[in-house]
Amino acid sequence: MCNFAGFIWNRMAKNKLQRFAELENMQRVFQPASAYADRDYPLKGKWHAEVFGNNHPIVLELGCGKGEYTIGLARLFPKKNFIGIDRKGARIWRGAKTINDEVVTNAAFMRLQIQHLASVFAPGEVQEIWITFPDPQPQKTREKSRLTGPRFLEMYRGLLVEGGLIHLKTDSFPLYEFSVAAAMEAGAEIRESTADLYASLDSDPVLDIKTTYEKRFLEQGLKICYLSFSLPPKSN
Repeated sequence: MCNFAGFIWNRMAKNKLQRFAELENMQRVFQPASAYADRDYPLKGKWHAEVFGNNHPIVLELGCGKGEYTIGLARLFPKKNFIGIDRKGARIWRGAKTINDEVVTNAAFMRLQIQHLASVFAPGEVQEIWITFPDPQPQKTREKSRLTGPRFLEMYRGLLVEGGLIHLKTDSFPLYEFSVAAAMEAGAEIRESTADLYASLDSDPVLDIKTTYEKRFLEQGLKICYLSFSLPPKSN
């Protein structure tokens, strides 16, 4: 039994290393080194010109996992550019492979910790941000790590164009409540807010995109919360 478990573990580790190697050679996959935590990434302010070759709006998905939402949005909106961001390369490999195999040219993936976004994107370079089923960080001691908390909202404010939207989808009602309160505290204009998305809003092709996690949550009978809002410009 131990030998079998060891075999499975070794195989998984080998597959992960193989995927890391494949990411290095994929188009539109970016892996800023940790050194960029305290200095700017060379593509900062240049994503339109040097990556996408157009001036279409840039939309980020934070904590994108396998990239299902990023790719779904890219297919729906060919006149927008989408970048899925996750800190784990083994997660983004699936999405990166899909956009390379299918030549989805308005999508890209990046391996990055979310707190370093300001080193990678210039002020006003981002049109929208999607946060889809993030870790709710339910412990009180982890409140500062929630992607809709005050320190993250302040960072997003600096990256978004004026009136740029932030979207949250989550199965966690406590995170939804926390996010509404944090947005209001930041002076946000709430555009949509519901604790039961599929019961309260009309059908929308964007909101109908479902990740593997969301499908699982719905099968378990969980309700999906949705929030969208814009933040006012930073005051001088």
